[in-house]
Formats: sequence, structure tokens, C-alpha cells
Amino acid sequence: MKDLITVIAKALVDHPEDVKVHAVEHTQEIVYELTVNPSDIGKVIGKQGRIAKALRTVVTSATVKEKRRVTVEIVS
Repeated sequence: MKDLITVIAKALVDHPEDVKVHAVEHTQEIVYELTVNPSDIGKVIGKQGRIAKALRTVVTSATVKEKRRVTVEIVS
């Protein structure tokens, strides 16, 4: 899942070398923290959060068979 988030994020930003994904696992949830260059945050979030919502939808759809909830957080 980290690879999927990384590939999508690198395609969106101007500084792909600064894209990092860190997984934080809890008992009932996995949180993927996406870190990008501060100048690229707007590109990852999109107008009114549309790109961020689409990214979360793709990740949620890809993890349907997981027993745990999966979320993506964009961290600066």
C-alpha cells in the first residue's frame, strides 16, 4: 500500500524526491502518513480537497479485504 500511495503522490508533485510515506499501525487501524515538500501540499490536497479525497478512495478500495481500517493523512 505504501508503494501505491508513493507512486500516486510522486506523479502529482514537482519535487518527487521529497515524497515519503510512513505507516503507523494500531490495533484496529493503519494510518499512512504522506509527507511532501511544503510547496507541493496544495497539489496533493487539490481544490476543495478533491485530490486528497480521491487518493483516500483509491486506498480504501484497494484494502477492502483488510480486517483493519486504513486511512491516509497528509502531513507537512
